[in-house]
Amino acid sequence: MNSRERWLAVLNHDVPDRIPTDIWAVPEVWAKLRSHFGEGVEVAEALHIDTPAGVGAKYVGPPLPEMPDGEKTDFWGIRHKRIAYDTGEYYEMSHNPLAAAETLDDIEAYAWPEPDWFDTAEMPATAAQGRKTKVVSCGYMAPFTYHIYLRGLENALMDPLIRPEFTHHLLGRLAEFFHEHHRRMFAACEGLIDLAQVTDDYGMQTGPMMSMDTFRTFYGPHLKRFIDLTHAFGIRVFHHDDGAIRNFIPDLTAMGIDVLNPIQWRCAGMDRAELKRTFGDRLVFHGGVDNQHTLPFASADEVRAEVRENIDILASDRTGYILAPCHNIQANTPIENIVAMYDEAHHYGRF
Repeated sequence: MNSRERWLAVLNHDVPDRIPTDIWAVPEVWAKLRSHFGEGVEVAEALHIDTPAGVGAKYVGPPLPEMPDGEKTDFWGIRHKRIAYDTGEYYEMSHNPLAAAETLDDIEAYAWPEPDWFDTAEMPATAAQGRKTKVVSCGYMAPFTYHIYLRGLENALMDPLIRPEFTHHLLGRLAEFFHEHHRRMFAACEGLIDLAQVTDDYGMQTGPMMSMDTFRTFYGPHLKRFIDLTHAFGIRVFHHDDGAIRNFIPDLTAMGIDVLNPIQWRCAGMDRAELKRTFGDRLVFHGGVDNQHTLPFASADEVRAEVRENIDILASDRTGYILAPCHNIQANTPIENIVAMYDEAHHYGRF
């Protein structure tokens, strides 16, 4: 099988030739991998990684403002500043454009992005090329995440509790853009897209960031609308959700998500065997290799052992699992551990 056939087999809960794999990593890791394998070597090919191809609309909207060196902005007006740490650099959020908003008029005064700011003309050719060997992914709809980006984390957590009308209005405006923007992309590439992200982050290490009532009242209805839109075009829903999110999984499954990432099994309630036993007939699991402890700090042999354990548990029926790190591989991760992860998956994960 090629990468596309391998992913599609698992998405259909059929048995692939081997467990498909994926990778998320920070730029420093990519640089180290390219140096390790040498010039002219395709890293994903060398590691037998089945990463999807991505496609998106071209931004043709109002010019973005010039930013000082080390800062960047996007069409939302959300700004990030480059911060150097011991192991690498990250762009940390530095400006939330609706942080000071207090009224519905403040929400309406904001320069909301418009679907007309994006050109889909080049998307079909790109998607058609990608799907020759890979599954094709398009889109990112995340209401809670963008609530945080626009308002800041503290405001986003407080808004539903003390400003319910304000929150409903804000999320409604967000959803209007997400829905129409993605509808146009899906329509432009009808029959060419396999996956779309309808996603968010509701979990911390030890539990959820919000109550189920808050989720069901404010965010769940928008997720369901995005999932329904995605399925209407025959596209599978990839749902990324960090942390201890066990309480949310029944609702998310009932809404129709198809793939659940990242399966941070060290977090409270995220027992892999229980998840597979309870949801394995409906969900494909993506991720599973711990990058808080195992990948950066364990030995290569311990990494291999965890890969085998994930495959034994999450692909106990020989399907329904795509092996990947639980999040972006960080810059302090030894190259030997990354190579060990994919080498073990390539050999042990064969059926």
